[in-house]
Amino acid sequence: MEPHQIETLFTRGDGSYLFARWGRPIVPVVFGVDDASLAVFKGAFEAVVALAGHRMAETDPELGANLMVFAFRDWAELLAVKDLDRLVPDLAALVARLQAAGANQYRIFRFEPDGAIRAAFVFLRMDAALAGMEAETLALAQAVQTVLLWSDRAFDGTSPLARVGERVILRPEIGAVIRAGYDPVLPAMARDASHALRLSARISRVL
Repeated sequence: MEPHQIETLFTRGDGSYLFARWGRPIVPVVFGVDDASLAVFKGAFEAVVALAGHRMAETDPELGANLMVFAFRDWAELLAVKDLDRLVPDLAALVARLQAAGANQYRIFRFEPDGAIRAAFVFLRMDAALAGMEAETLALAQAVQTVLLWSDRAFDGTSPLARVGERVILRPEIGAVIRAGYDPVLPAMARDASHALRLSARISRVL
């Protein structure tokens, strides 16, 4: 990918550049899915974390689980989840806003003092669009979109995934960005767009 294409992936709607990756091992937990789908989600997170060269763990010593995925039918169900309002400030206002927008998914990130990702919360309202997706596709998409802090516009009108025959795969160029983003030489968080040039250089070196 060209540097300007990479820059776009981390340039937010207000024009600011913001990149972040996980610092601590990722400990995912998924609520609201059956056992078969749970295994699919676990496999998707494992595959993407391995691609990044990062780590997973059985538990986070501070948080228990630090990547929580909630699948449900109606946004109002979140208000009944015990202690969720302690993890997600202004939960009631957020639910009202998402209901009004007709949204079917939302992600919230929390950060370490150095700007690395500390925790993530993924909310999936299983409307007809999401419920109609194959579990493998939905799980892979969520794993990709939580392994880095992408721009809020990064995948507008496109997808990080591609279909090859009967299989859905991660687009190679997006996989390359993920691998480069976890290069230990690079910072865990960056606000300067010159960071995209450093990502591009590492992708070119690998390819």
